Parts: sequence; structure tokens; C-alpha cells
Amino acid sequence: MKRSYRFIALSVAVVAGLFFINADKSIKKTEPTFKAGTDPAKSTSDTYRIKALKIPENLTFAGEKVELDKTDIRERIDRELLVNTYWQSNALLWFKRTNKYFPVIEPILKEKGVPDDFKYLSVIESDLRNVTSPAGAKGMWQMLKEAARENGLEVNSNVDERYHLEKATRAACDYLIAAKERLGSWTLAAAAYHAGNYGIEKRLEEQQVSSYYDVLAGENTERYIPRIIAAKEILTHPEKYGFEFEKDDLYELGPTYTVEVDTAIADIASFAKKYGTNYKELKMYNPWLRENKLNNKTQRLYQIKIPE
Repeated sequence: MKRSYRFIALSVAVVAGLFFINADKSIKKTEPTFKAGTDPAKSTSDTYRIKALKIPENLTFAGEKVELDKTDIRERIDRELLVNTYWQSNALLWFKRTNKYFPVIEPILKEKGVPDDFKYLSVIESDLRNVTSPAGAKGMWQMLKEAARENGLEVNSNVDERYHLEKATRAACDYLIAAKERLGSWTLAAAAYHAGNYGIEKRLEEQQVSSYYDVLAGENTERYIPRIIAAKEILTHPEKYGFEFEKDDLYELGPTYTVEVDTAIADIASFAKKYGTNYKELKMYNPWLRENKLNNKTQRLYQIKIPE
């Protein structure tokens, strides 16, 4: 009886073996394929390069010398150049958006007497997007509610002019001018835009120094100015840092005309339709309108952009 079981088990094993042998022969074996023009023997290092960047020797910000002779400053500049050069997608979006928004920002800086380099501050603050920070700063210039109101902006649930690029740029200029007068340099004014006038002033006094490049100001503030300088360097010299694009790759603001309003608007969607546009487009050009209505209890004069 045991021999019979052994014979049956052996027969099953033989049949199963033959089945898998035949099945293996029927399966078409595939070899790894490579795109034309590539050599599978080559490693990533043969086709891709990540290079150290040379730091320019004569960097300035707002007409003030960047103190590259200080080792820590040089390393911070190097870090920000590397981070923002090799975060290629974000930097390329910088180029696209600056073409759209710098023509709005630049003449206001000139009008207010603020150095042109401060346009790069708006880039590193928000990537030129109407974003909200964890601390509640809003708009492309990332102003907190209190600072915005102190510098003449209307901020409430119905109207928030931190999202009004022209008005927010003027408010940022006013803040920076006052900070420069208080602290003595444009570089310190830029640092104060991040850390506050009092915060920077207190650290300078405690450490008995007068320059941004000599003060220990906390990691975020210490990265802030180098990040602005890196943005300026990359955006000024795209080819140097490997960025290639055509003019038609860049973003542009569409043409608009202005309608003045000194009354309430009960329904923004209906208002938009009256002028041949829609709610979405009107809000795109007027993001400072925060609701589907304009209260305007004080009969203030507002200028609303209408896409042509």
C-alpha cells in the first residue's frame, strides 16, 4: 500500500515537472530595452552633471556691498544659489511670473524712491503668488494685517488690499523707507521686513554692531538676505545658471480697462456679466475683492479692472 502511494506521488511530481518545463518554453523571454541613442553601460554620472557654482566676487544689494569676505556670509550665499538653481521648476516659474508682474512693481519702486532690487524681495516672499503664510501674511508682498493697515491698506473680510498688487507694493515701499530711516541701511530694512524693526534693532543693540553682516539674527533672518541676493543673481543671469526659454514661454498680464465704483455692489457675478466678463475672470484681475459683493458703506472710490 505504501509503495502504491509512493508510485502515485512520484508520477504526480513527474507530470508537474513536465508541465512547468513546457510552460517555461512557451513564455517569451524579454530583455531590457533602451531608448535609441542611449548606452546601457553608462551610469547616470555620464549623462547628468550637478556642478558647484562659482560665487560672483562683487555682489551688491540695493547699491550696498555684500560682505563676501566673511566666511559665513559666503556660505549662506552659496547655499541659496545652489538651492534655487537646482530647484529648477520653481526658478523657471520665477522667470515666467517676473515677466508678468515686474512691469507693475518696477515703476512703483522707482516712483517711491526704493531701490529696484527690492522687487526680488517679493519673489522670495511669495514666488509672486497670492499666498497666505502660516502666520497670516497675505499677498505677493506677504504683509501681516497690522502692518498692512499701518501702511494705508484696507483689510477686512470684504476687501483685502494686500491682494491688490499696486497698492500692496506702495505699502511695502512705505514700510521699507521707514525701516531704512530707522536702521540706517537698505540691507537692514530688508531684514526688518522679515523680522520686524524692533526685532532687528534689539539684536543690533544687544550685540553692539550696526551691520546686517555682523549680527546674529536667527536662521530664517540670516537666510533671508542671501535668498534675495540669490534670486537677483539667477533672474539677472538665466543662461549662466542653465535656464533656457523663449519669450513666448513667459506669462503676461492680459489687457484691462478700469471702472470706478463709489457705491456698493450687491452681486459681483452680475456686475461682471454687465461688463461682458464673468465672476472668475473679474476675481483673477481683482483678487482684493474677497466676497461676491462689495459693501462700501463709506462710499469709497474703488477702481475695478475689467479684462478687455
